[in-house]
Amino acid sequence: MPATALVPACPDTPAEVLPGLADLIALELTPKVVDIDLKGIYPGEFLHKLGALGGLGSLTPVAHGGTARGLAHAIQVIEEASKQCVSTGFLLWAEYALQWYVVNSSNHALAAEMLPMMARGEVLGGTAQSNSMKSCVGIEEARLKAQRVDGGYRINGVLPWVSNIGPEHYFHMGATLPGTPGLVIGLMHGSTPGLTLTQNAHFIGMEGTNTFACQFRDVFLADSRVVCHPDEFDAFRDRTKSAFILLQMGMGLGLVDACVAMMKRADRTHGHVNRFLDVQADALEAELDAARAATYALAEAIDRDGGAPHVKETLQLRLAGSELSLKAAHAAMLHLGAKGYLSNNAAQRRLREAYFIAIVTPAIKHLRKELHEFDTRTCALSQAQPELEVA
Repeated sequence: MPATALVPACPDTPAEVLPGLADLIALELTPKVVDIDLKGIYPGEFLHKLGALGGLGSLTPVAHGGTARGLAHAIQVIEEASKQCVSTGFLLWAEYALQWYVVNSSNHALAAEMLPMMARGEVLGGTAQSNSMKSCVGIEEARLKAQRVDGGYRINGVLPWVSNIGPEHYFHMGATLPGTPGLVIGLMHGSTPGLTLTQNAHFIGMEGTNTFACQFRDVFLADSRVVCHPDEFDAFRDRTKSAFILLQMGMGLGLVDACVAMMKRADRTHGHVNRFLDVQADALEAELDAARAATYALAEAIDRDGGAPHVKETLQLRLAGSELSLKAAHAAMLHLGAKGYLSNNAAQRRLREAYFIAIVTPAIKHLRKELHEFDTRTCALSQAQPELEVA
């Protein structure tokens, strides 16, 4: 992707993205990054305060308490946070994804009830859609099973890792019904009877993301909490998938930006030897500029056209974002040298964060699988559909 392909469409500073964002990051996030990473401190206060600033409502209509500034704005907020901490950027992605599903639901009563609280950061939550996304493309079996009962569904099964949740949080779950295509997607509260949340793992990165295993034992999902019934699923997926995935580019853009900055600082004292490394800061910055421009141009296209026409393009860009994140973090570690091994040094943290960007759903292998299916026309979305045909 040539660096001059597009002119970057995003603001240059956090102040232009959202008034008060730069100060909030400086006061509430930057000083706590090492504790988030090494001690697993959850930045809940930062999320609540960002919501109060209007920083969580970019995808949500004004009528439901949001700012409706669009997909590009949401990605910009994630990018700014990720320049300091990808764990927090990931939590912001989860917050936007939580709202995005409700925004696109046919359950208007649920939207009217929940979106104002979500957009203002009064309630927090995530999206347990990793298994759903992977099951839909044949990577793994659906872990949650649903049975239709009076007034809703009964849910059973286990999800091993769900982030940005807790006893007071909300999250989306997806479950299959016997002999029925599509998924039922519902909004679940962490204290729902029959639901058990367990923190049974420690991670080398992303430790401060409130990640729990979720066990469902005859959990009742009322129709009033259903985001999408199985017969609505295909259309719901087409509306939501592109934005859901493109939002994750904010994490990669922020990380690469931070890696470029680290490399430039290291070159002030070690440029005479760092110049022999394969990846240099200026060249990496040019790749960042191109990726950033492509991301925000695609975000504007998705806002304009809807998500369905842009699925393949989104998968391609998200894959490029993973690969660029790995490249940047590897280069930054080499530029820093031995200093990068210090437990509180950003270089080794950025390397671990880059691997997370490459393996979080959709992982590199997942993205390549879906793109292969597009290219071989084995993906349902690759088949000619009247509403997707280009003149």
